Amino acid sequence: MSVKTQLMVPSAGMGLRLGCAGPKALVELGGTPLLLRTLERFRPLGLLENAVIITPPDHIDAFAEVLAGALPKVEFRLVAGGAERQDSVGNGLDALDEDTEVVAIHDAARPFVAVESVAASIEAAQEHGASTVAIPCIDTILRSDADDFLCETPDRRELWACQTPQTFQTAVIREAHAAARADDFVGTDDASLVQRLGRPVKLVMGTALNLKVTTPEDLALAEMILERGLA
Repeated sequence: MSVKTQLMVPSAGMGLRLGCAGPKALVELGGTPLLLRTLERFRPLGLLENAVIITPPDHIDAFAEVLAGALPKVEFRLVAGGAERQDSVGNGLDALDEDTEVVAIHDAARPFVAVESVAASIEAAQEHGASTVAIPCIDTILRSDADDFLCETPDRRELWACQTPQTFQTAVIREAHAAARADDFVGTDDASLVQRLGRPVKLVMGTALNLKVTTPEDLALAEMILERGLA
């Protein structure tokens, strides 16, 4: 990396929609916790050392044990998550090294992100201040009214499905989070916090395989992708 870049992995969600009572990031995919499969995607870029892992507050020890068992020579920074994802990322920002210039924020539940997408997001953040991996929408998107009647069909050519990592110059994302806290604004993702300040967010091409494992159906699809060696 031409500038110091640090990885942040929000992993504070619980696996209730997966039918699991524990942390979603520790659910096994092909016999290995999701978190570990995801982290391996960042090894080729040298982003594992001092990566910030945001965990459920009551499960820090469990994460530490999993990481130490699989990656004993790598130091991680474990941070307790907050009430909302935005709070968790805020806690993670406070834990970054002082000299970190760029931070890549990636969902623990996206185990198949392409290394090329990560690298492109870092380059875009260096140039523009903020970036997010995304893919152009294939399906036609419908917008409904309050009674579930079609009211608008946006031009599909202008629509992208957001993925991660979302990558930022550290000063930019810290400013965005500070402004959101001051305004009591809660966004759906970190890039939206930057965009609401009028700052540019570059869209970087992802892949359809960079899915987020949320439901049992997603997990089954991820197992198939793994078994067939598609990612």
